[in-house]
Amino acid sequence: MHQGLGSSLRQQVAAALARGFSRAPPLTCHNSYSQLIYFGRESSPAPANTVAGGVAPYCMRNGILLWNSFISRMSNRPLLQSRAQSLRRCCPAGVARTRLHTIAAAAAVSGERRSKANIDWESLGFGLKDVAGTMYVAEWTPEKGWDQGKLVPYGPITVMPSAQVLNYGQAIFEGMKAQESAQGRVVVFRPDQNAARFKAGAARMSMPAVPEDQFVEAVKATVAANLDYVPPIGKGSLYLRPLLLGTGPILGLGPAPSYTFTIFAAAVGAYFKGGQLTPIDLIVEERFHRAAPGGMGGTKAAGNYSPVLVTQLEAKKNGFADVVYLDAKTDTYLEEVSSCNIFVVKGRTIKTPPLGGTILPGVTRRSIVELARSRGYDVHEEPVSVHETMEADEVFTTGTAVVVSSVGSITYRGTRKQYTEPGQAGKVALEMYAALTDIQTERAEDKFGWVVPVGN
Repeated sequence: MHQGLGSSLRQQVAAALARGFSRAPPLTCHNSYSQLIYFGRESSPAPANTVAGGVAPYCMRNGILLWNSFISRMSNRPLLQSRAQSLRRCCPAGVARTRLHTIAAAAAVSGERRSKANIDWESLGFGLKDVAGTMYVAEWTPEKGWDQGKLVPYGPITVMPSAQVLNYGQAIFEGMKAQESAQGRVVVFRPDQNAARFKAGAARMSMPAVPEDQFVEAVKATVAANLDYVPPIGKGSLYLRPLLLGTGPILGLGPAPSYTFTIFAAAVGAYFKGGQLTPIDLIVEERFHRAAPGGMGGTKAAGNYSPVLVTQLEAKKNGFADVVYLDAKTDTYLEEVSSCNIFVVKGRTIKTPPLGGTILPGVTRRSIVELARSRGYDVHEEPVSVHETMEADEVFTTGTAVVVSSVGSITYRGTRKQYTEPGQAGKVALEMYAALTDIQTERAEDKFGWVVPVGN
């Protein structure tokens, strides 16, 4: 046994070998991120791992435990291929086929065992009922900058009451998804775009930007550590929530002295209660505005979201799914819905409000603009008046959580415009949803290069 390993980990390795897992053939590692990959039965113990380790390189010749951050120079082959491929390579014919377990828990959990996620894939909602067991955490200090981060069990983050984020709200976040694809592997969608938006948001909030390559690798590591929480294809997705928080203590108004970058995840289903393709009913909001010119509307800052609750909750009380906000200058033009962008369709023309600092530059929004143009639609990013919207053929919304959601009706000053038959999604919304999700799940060719396999 390698002498650099801690005694607890040595005992876990020895126990694994004693149970007969040494029969598995050697595996291939990759340098994408440091993961402890464990192929075994579902009640197997959860060895420890950190992304930035300090142990000397090793690879157990007859075992099934690998620490790839230290042997990455030895191989350029993918670590995580499809689950089926991985299991075929690692499990002899006589061994029961179980899921690939990517265990990344802090040695932590004081010897506790982590078993396979017990999730009812048929009844997934959008929430934390099935929160993933492992999260990523990195810290920033003026002296050292960003550390390399580590994977730890999902749990509390300890901060002082004087933490900047609790007093002055220095916080941004992202929303992303990992999905099982038709190719039998797990993929993420355009993580580079989220990384770029995260960087821009940090600049707007006077926070140290997370390097884009570190952001993407942290996302991949978090997904790989929680493969058991990725729903089967068509059943949902693993929703990822990267956060950048000013966790350092401060009394006077100013930037935090230290920061935390973390990612947690959860298995989720449709965002709206009616289901993914059930049309939603919206009402136009005229009392409050989501954002104003020169403000924070174009940044995914945490403080942008709670202020919409007063109108959103009132709308839901009156039977609406959400509200549509108008521009703060004239109360004439559409901006966006509480948590998603909006598109208006007339014939073969699709319009969506332009980015100008008050509207979030959604990754799904951008993807739909590009996708619709590639399918022959005349797409315009320009102001869309509420009156034009009430005369449109169809309306739909987009976002990471909602994907593409057809709007059944919009109510403005007591007048209700019905766009679809009750319970039936709009034609263009269905087309965009199918085209986008087919790419996201590799049912269709990805001509745009948007899909990124975990492990490559």
